[in-house]
Parts: sequence; C-alpha cells; structure tokens
Amino acid sequence: MPNPKILYGTAWKKATTATCVAAALRQGFRGIDTACQPRHYDEAGVGAGIAQCLDATLSRSDLYLQSKFTPLAGQDPARLPYDPQASLPEQIRQSCATSLHNLQTTYLDCLVLHSPLDNHTLTMTAWQALQAAVTAGNVHRLGISNCYELATLQRLHRDADIKPAVLQNRFYATTGYDRELRAFCLEHGMVYQSFWTLTANPQLLAHSAVRSAAQHYGRSAAQVLFRYLTQQGIVPLTGTTSTQHMKEDLEIFDFTLAPDECTAIASALRPGVQA
Repeated sequence: MPNPKILYGTAWKKATTATCVAAALRQGFRGIDTACQPRHYDEAGVGAGIAQCLDATLSRSDLYLQSKFTPLAGQDPARLPYDPQASLPEQIRQSCATSLHNLQTTYLDCLVLHSPLDNHTLTMTAWQALQAAVTAGNVHRLGISNCYELATLQRLHRDADIKPAVLQNRFYATTGYDRELRAFCLEHGMVYQSFWTLTANPQLLAHSAVRSAAQHYGRSAAQVLFRYLTQQGIVPLTGTTSTQHMKEDLEIFDFTLAPDECTAIASALRPGVQA
C-alpha cells in the first residue's frame, strides 16, 4: 500500500490496544504504526485488533503496517522479543519474525530501526540485517526513527544499498522541528513522520495563526495543525483513544488551508516567534 497521509500510533495502549486499533480501522485509518517492543507496545494486541476488522470489505492489502526493531537498550530486560545473547543480525531476524507473528501477516509495509546504534558501524550492521528482510520478501521498505543528527542520516543514506524510505521523529521546538532533516527527506524522496506532534506543541495549538484558521474553517486547533503538516508532506501520528478524535483526525482531509494561512502557521515553527 502507498504511504498513508496519517498514521494511527499504538504505543502505551497496553490492554486496550486491540480495541483502539479496531476502532481506528473502523473509523477509516489505514496506516498503523507499532513496534516489537513490549516495554511500550502490545504488538500482538495490534494484530488482534486488525484481525477483528479484516473481512470482505477490508483486506490486508488495504493496510499499511509499520513496525520497528528496538535495540536492547530500549527494551525491558524482563520482556525481550528476541535472544539477547544472539548476534545483532540474528536479533533483528528474530524481531522481524516476532512482528510478523504478532501482526498475523506475511509482510511488513515498513520496518523501522527504532534508533541509530552507538556508532555508524553498528548502525550499518543493523541496516544490513534489515535489508536482508527486504530481500527475503518479509519487508517492503525500511526506515529509521529517533535520528536527530543530519550527519547520521546522511551517512546511513550514503552507505545503505536499500535507502531509508521513512524518518520518524519527535516533532518539537527543541530540535527546531527538524528543518534540515526534513529538507534532506524531501530532497531524497523520504517520508517524514512526526510523533508527539500535539503533546509537545501546546504553543503551536495556541498560536494566533492556528486559532484563526480553526475559527475560519470551524475546526479544532489540532485539526488545523495536522492539516498544515500534511500539506507540507509530513505524515503525523495520532495515538488518540477517543473515537470522536479519530473521526476528527481523518476529517482533516475535508478542507485545505490557503497558501497565506500556511505561511502564517509556518511562522510559528520559527525560533523566537510568539503567538
């Protein structure tokens, strides 16, 4: 499936994961983001939620399923999804197999390296194992997350045989909203996905440009911010547990911000700009 314009994020849902995923799919979400990381995700619950919704009108090919390989440093030692004593490539192979089992699917639309490793050599060792999953047909494309140094992404892109297709990062003022990274993604045909988009940005939601557009279109500030991002080619993640908010998140494609409105909102993403 092509990259969706908005993703449903499944972190921190715990026992409600299956219910939330099923609700998101029934509302109309077709892109699901998860991870093989029991510490923060119930990946099997994601698979159960998907299984509830697959029928004659919704097939696996209608969905974009994205999971992640999380290195040991990001895992709960008591709940590891792979053998910690295995080599890094074998850990990735086991993690991918676990994700396929959890999600009840034969392939992932995207497999994301949850973060760069301690050095470029280790990152490339991991990337080569991820590439092997693509070659085997278990994965269609690759990505990286939590990568905030442009030089790190540039080196990965330069040295990878299968180039990263996705960069998923926290979207917030501390990193300058990843301006240089997003420009690199645009130049190289990569999709930039934003997480923590609403939680980390109360100042954006309160900005006069966002409030003005919200009033003009009869929408919420969250809808306006999400719509602005999608019009810039950014794919936001939403992890809401509210079916009403799920519905509203998908309704952002029912209106289009004018160029002058986008320019005004863009000003809010520059350092030092006040509402």
